[in-house]
Amino acid sequence: MARDRSSPPMQDAVISIIGPGMTVVGDCETDGTLRIEGRVEGTIRAGKAVVVGKEGEVEGKIFTQDAVLGGRVVGAVHAASRLEVQATARIDAEVRARRMQLEEGAEVNGSLTMGEKAVADVRAGEKPGPRKVDDSTPGAKKAG
Repeated sequence: MARDRSSPPMQDAVISIIGPGMTVVGDCETDGTLRIEGRVEGTIRAGKAVVVGKEGEVEGKIFTQDAVLGGRVVGAVHAASRLEVQATARIDAEVRARRMQLEEGAEVNGSLTMGEKAVADVRAGEKPGPRKVDDSTPGAKKAG
């Protein structure tokens, strides 16, 4: 069955590429997958996945379902489902992911939060805000 050309492409089929030698300064957003072989300075939001090739660089924040990192990332990585860090990766970032696979040889420096707690804020697309203190907790101090 032929797809109607006036309708947008299916989300899973969309792959955007930032090629070698290309630098993007600013935010990138896609419903599909973004593959980075060049450099991005800014926030990346991808509905499906972000793939940073071994020569790729990101300076900023990444928000996505799945991330595969093989290059350099400085900033933050928020993967609502799965994060794969390849042996060639050099990560200096706040990392939040439901699950993570870390290959031997990869370098990861920064904070790491995993599991359901990590993805609650990923869905919102931002860092968690201050948490309210439960006054019923022994030793908790009331604000004010």
